[in-house]
Amino acid sequence: MTGEEQFEATIQADDKVEPRDWMPEGYRKTLVRQIAQHAHSEIIGMQPEGNWITRAPTLMRKAILMAKVQDEAGHGLYLYSAAETLGVSRDELQHLLHTGKQKYSSIFNYPTLSWADIGVIGWLVDGAAIVNQIALQGTSYGPYARAMVRICKEESFHQRQGYAICLALAQGSEEQQAMLQDAVNRWWWPSLMMFGPHDAESTHTEESMAWKIKRVSNDELRHHFIDQTVPQGQYLGLTFPDPDLRFDEETGHWAIGDIDWDEFWAVVKGNGPLNRERIANKVKAWDDGAWVRQAAAAYADKHSRLAESA
Repeated sequence: MTGEEQFEATIQADDKVEPRDWMPEGYRKTLVRQIAQHAHSEIIGMQPEGNWITRAPTLMRKAILMAKVQDEAGHGLYLYSAAETLGVSRDELQHLLHTGKQKYSSIFNYPTLSWADIGVIGWLVDGAAIVNQIALQGTSYGPYARAMVRICKEESFHQRQGYAICLALAQGSEEQQAMLQDAVNRWWWPSLMMFGPHDAESTHTEESMAWKIKRVSNDELRHHFIDQTVPQGQYLGLTFPDPDLRFDEETGHWAIGDIDWDEFWAVVKGNGPLNRERIANKVKAWDDGAWVRQAAAAYADKHSRLAESA
């Protein structure tokens, strides 16, 4: 059996493709693009929440938020490690991000204006991420699927802490309730955009589905997220900024109005509220940390030479 035949057999059998297995170059490139974007999103996603660590309302909330941001850094490391098994270096991925040749989730280009935003990010943004990532546990590439298992476990806690913040605000003063509603109004549509364009307009979906990199389509994932999230919002006494939102008795699903795809593509192309600031902060952190990477490399080289001479 040729390498190509073995690859096709693995995909059809729902087994995992491993780093040493033969794979089409298109499959490898698609994985590098998707895993890198996922990793970049975890790292860039630390910024909007990190912005509130020093302003968290209580010591407990501060400690929880610090732990969450630390988790996101760990998720990025898992995913960069998975990408490296495809023959691309972490330094190369950083360069591609810094020069705008690779993307991250557009959701992180919006500002966090109040403490309620931190709760809504945990509830909506992490909730949307979990819906997508649970499906990715079944992806055909082994290292990526295994990384998703641990990430999903930790993201579930992130969503719970976000919803806990929202619940506390919903049960608070009128000012707190208004702050929460304002955050929902600003984050609802960008959260729905996280799943990407409609299936008919997605350039990668068909091929990714055939290779079983992607197991569920954009629109299916979005509908699942909406169905689970709307009742949660209603429980909190919230409304969603969509006059067309309604429950469709025939389909058994919630129907929504039109998503503003012009806004989505504008942000994806670098014209969102904070695109330039996010990348500038990331580049500065990378440059400021150069001495740490150099010291670690020198230390490893020194001990490698000592081991060889022993």
